[in-house]
Amino acid sequence: MAPGIIATPSTRCPSFGHIVLAVFLLAQGLDGILTYIGVVAFGIGVEGNPIIVALMTHLGHGLGLLSAKIVAGALGVLLHLFHIDSVVALLAGFYLMAAVAPWTVILFF
Repeated sequence: MAPGIIATPSTRCPSFGHIVLAVFLLAQGLDGILTYIGVVAFGIGVEGNPIIVALMTHLGHGLGLLSAKIVAGALGVLLHLFHIDSVVALLAGFYLMAAVAPWTVILFF
């Protein structure tokens, strides 16, 4: 593994990982809620992720999104448990910028 990506418990701030995980899970939740609102308002064609579209097509909008967000959240928790908090932080930032922010603009502005 690349040096510096995995921090040992003695070298990382104990609260950093918990804060990052909370932000990541919040971003997942917001993305799920906003995606659901967007799909209900504009149709399934507005969703850009083909995996999410397939899940929503086969399982329904709510269950498809919920299953995707549960898997994403679980993987984020797994990364956190392995002390790979820098990746969780990058993913949280990515979701906030690439999913939550665009949906917020589309739905509310």
